[in-house]
Amino acid sequence: MPLKLSIIIPVYNEAATVANLLDKVLAVVLPQFMAKELIVVNDCSTDGTAQTIRTYLANHPGVPITMLEHEVNKGKGAALHTGIAKASGDFVIIQDADLEYDPNEYHLLLKPLLDGVADVVYGSRFMGGNPHRVLFFWHSIGNKFLTFLSNAFTNLNLTDMETCYKVFRREIIQSIKLKEKRFGFEPEVTAKVARIPGIRIYEVGISYFGRTYEEGKKINWKDGFRAIWCIFKYNLIRF
Repeated sequence: MPLKLSIIIPVYNEAATVANLLDKVLAVVLPQFMAKELIVVNDCSTDGTAQTIRTYLANHPGVPITMLEHEVNKGKGAALHTGIAKASGDFVIIQDADLEYDPNEYHLLLKPLLDGVADVVYGSRFMGGNPHRVLFFWHSIGNKFLTFLSNAFTNLNLTDMETCYKVFRREIIQSIKLKEKRFGFEPEVTAKVARIPGIRIYEVGISYFGRTYEEGKKINWKDGFRAIWCIFKYNLIRF
């Protein structure tokens, strides 16, 4: 029986990109004839995202896509909780719907897992020679500061704690009790993964095609302060 990858796609107001993203994910050829399941969680979008996804499913009968919906907007973290709970694959990857990350690089992220040397893999935007769109200086400084602060508590040497691309063995991510409903997911999951005895965490370089705020980017300085709070909260207090 082939291995399976569960791809969790939290979506909020991504009507302009979600169909393109689904095309890209479905077109990816995974190593070792691995199967896919796509779990799309619509977090009560207000821009027609839900209808765009329904139309896509109607036009692509038989595709391995499950659509889940929140009746009220709960945040990206909450959408991830919903999707992770439904995952049935051997591995679970997080995929944003905004086209900032390239699904064609799944093979890079999966290799340490398939080689049997890793339990969790982070895709780093700050290592390797892959292309990166040149955008915001202070965003990069903020990301590096948050990673540094997280590393100081977890004793990991990650270069990109805030990356979207994280892949887990399913039993590991489903065993973690996650609480953060919005953008605090990244520091929370990192703190909790780091405490698992014997956990093997790898990092691989990935591409990054960032968006401007005019193009729909949502994270802002308030989320940065929340991330700092979460680093202290989940590393100093065992929730």
